[in-house]
Amino acid sequence: MKKMNILIRILGTFCLAAFLLSSCVGIKERDNQLTEAEKKEGWVLLFDGSSTNGWHLYNRGKVPSVWIAKDGDLYCDANSKREQGDLTSDQEYENFDLKFDWKIEKMGNSGVFIDVVEKPEIQTAWASGPEYQILEKSHPDYPDSTKRSGCMFGFGPTKNPLPPTGFGEWNHSRIKQVNGKVEFYLNGALTVQQDFRSQEWLDAVSETHFKNYPEFGKHTKGHIALQQWAKGISFRNVKIKEL
Repeated sequence: MKKMNILIRILGTFCLAAFLLSSCVGIKERDNQLTEAEKKEGWVLLFDGSSTNGWHLYNRGKVPSVWIAKDGDLYCDANSKREQGDLTSDQEYENFDLKFDWKIEKMGNSGVFIDVVEKPEIQTAWASGPEYQILEKSHPDYPDSTKRSGCMFGFGPTKNPLPPTGFGEWNHSRIKQVNGKVEFYLNGALTVQQDFRSQEWLDAVSETHFKNYPEFGKHTKGHIALQQWAKGISFRNVKIKEL
């Protein structure tokens, strides 16, 4: 009887481990996919989980770069010797709802630019596109409330002070733009509201260093770009619906 009880416990432990493993695999398999409901609503994946199709390096086209598909994530390998730069969507967007998950390495700094204009004379994506900031809490810039995750970089603190999860843990973000009116969200909380067609916005730009970049914040249609920096960052479940 004692041996039977031991055997039952061993089998129970094995079954539990198998169940947990299958559950984790199931969760992973559901990443970077659309549900039938999402498809009907018009959502489109911007990352297929296995390639960088639909993206290119800002001003450099489709060249092998630090941005790779790795283990189901769109990963920026900051230590790679391949071409560096911001990863830019092939398509431009005007009225849209964008959702994405992200996790960042310790002391990491990144962001998502919207309304990006791509021209040879504009050297970087941030010189035209306002930024949804992503910043790990141990980064030296973190004490500046205008540079924390969920902010529009350099334009004030978030509406709802909400720290992101720790480094290496996933966060969920959303950017919505309709007729130049923009909303940012971090982990379900509204963090930014701005109207790119308002005088208030033009005045705000004029009070920052962005005033030195004539294309910055002047557009309500453009590319989406993911920022490369000195530390690695991962994205997944990047999906968009045009409105």
